[in-house]
Amino acid sequence: MARRPLPRILSNGSAQIARSRELARTAADSATDVLHPLITITRGLRRLASAGRRKWADTPKDKRGPLLFLVASVVLVVALAPYGPLLAAITLMAAAAWQGRDRGEPEPEGPDESQTQRLKSLYEALVPYFSAAEDPAPLYAHGGEWEKAFPAYEFDETGRCAHLVIRYPAYFTDGEAESRARIEQLLHAKSGRGREYHFAWDEEGNQLTVTALPPLPTDIAAQRFVTAPGETVLGFTDPSQVQRTLPLTHGEERRDVPPVVWRTGIRSTEPHLLVVGQPGSGTSTLLRSIALQALQYGDVLVVEGGGTGEYACLTGRDGVLAVECALAGTVASLEWAAAETERRLIAANRARQAGDPPPEDTRRPLWILVDRPSAFAPLAAADGRKDPQSLLQVPLRHGRAANVTVIVAEQFDSADALSDPVRQHTRARVVLGPATTDQLEAVLGARPHTTPVAHVPPGRGYARLGAGPVHRLQVPATPDPYDDATSDTDRQAVLALLPARTTPADGENLPDAVPTEPVAAETS
Repeated sequence: MARRPLPRILSNGSAQIARSRELARTAADSATDVLHPLITITRGLRRLASAGRRKWADTPKDKRGPLLFLVASVVLVVALAPYGPLLAAITLMAAAAWQGRDRGEPEPEGPDESQTQRLKSLYEALVPYFSAAEDPAPLYAHGGEWEKAFPAYEFDETGRCAHLVIRYPAYFTDGEAESRARIEQLLHAKSGRGREYHFAWDEEGNQLTVTALPPLPTDIAAQRFVTAPGETVLGFTDPSQVQRTLPLTHGEERRDVPPVVWRTGIRSTEPHLLVVGQPGSGTSTLLRSIALQALQYGDVLVVEGGGTGEYACLTGRDGVLAVECALAGTVASLEWAAAETERRLIAANRARQAGDPPPEDTRRPLWILVDRPSAFAPLAAADGRKDPQSLLQVPLRHGRAANVTVIVAEQFDSADALSDPVRQHTRARVVLGPATTDQLEAVLGARPHTTPVAHVPPGRGYARLGAGPVHRLQVPATPDPYDDATSDTDRQAVLALLPARTTPADGENLPDAVPTEPVAAETS
């Protein structure tokens, strides 16, 4: 007996499915058109009911009785009048239709004339970089269609581009830093200077997303940050860069801001920090901010090469071992720091060999803050002393195991004078102030994903922790409280964070009072 053949899928099955979808879409549109008056009246009745409830809630309680009597009287008159209910229903439906109409103005589709001109100019500027003579169907060509190259775009209130998605051909060398830098520089110039732009390269999808970044807040003053021991807040960055926020207070205002947190200690992968900037860029402000945070859990040793008294407010405070500005004191303090690092290592090693926990004095963090160490180099050479940077070699190499953290701040014009141990062991980097892309790459080890601007406020820069991404950074305002140019608000904020003064400002202990014997009065 012959078997019946299996039914085959019809060749026009996909066409029937498409036709069914089209019929369903047409039916839905027709139903929407038919029911549109009913939808409008229902929306209007809901709005009228909401307005009535608000009116009743706003009416004082002593006037609700007369109002209710007035409404009941009107309803009674309408009910008794000829054709009253019919006219009332017609009036109610008309009012509901008027209230339920779509009162929103339709947004214009697509860009206006000026925005279209901006996009065309940007498209024409990208043609030499995203086109090739061998391309049979070029995406970029002079006089081409910019709509295909820019699938998404947004403009701000000033008419400048705030968000732009750019498609580019697959043969563009987006894996080379030089090629991407040329495109970023061009987009920065054509989209409007004076703003920072974030560039997100999607090499797999051949798309570039350009976003205009808002300025970072500059009104955050020094305060106690909610952090754990071993965490130091370097500053604040964009919400898209980190997945953590800190609660901050600014007067009576409270807000959450994403921070750049630097972790130190024996488990830190970047235990030391290098800060480089221009004069007046805020390097001393950052060191003061770090010192105020470090004094909560450890001891601080400050070495100032500039000799301007930026850290005089720390002199004699509880936990501040010394604030050195002279060469002799600097050499003596750094020699002690090197010996203290070795002592901690030996004590911790002996405790581990004996099976005991490390001694308490080896677990208390020691912070060494060195501002402009290159200023001591010519003085040390003329005086026949050691360069203070050479004394940082032991704390830099073995400081992590001994809970010793070294922070070095230097200016760009003297950055070449930094020693090799400083460059090698400071894996956490911060650049403050205006800087070129090459300068940022030389210090941070990578180019930022944003375009640096020429004019920035003090404390503004970039930070990179180890091999992580480059973050935009704004240092909290921590000015010198003894400076006359400091505002009263910032001065009080810094003074409130300073520990109590335990020794005189000159660092000398007060002499003990000499006891004197009472002299008996002579009697005649």
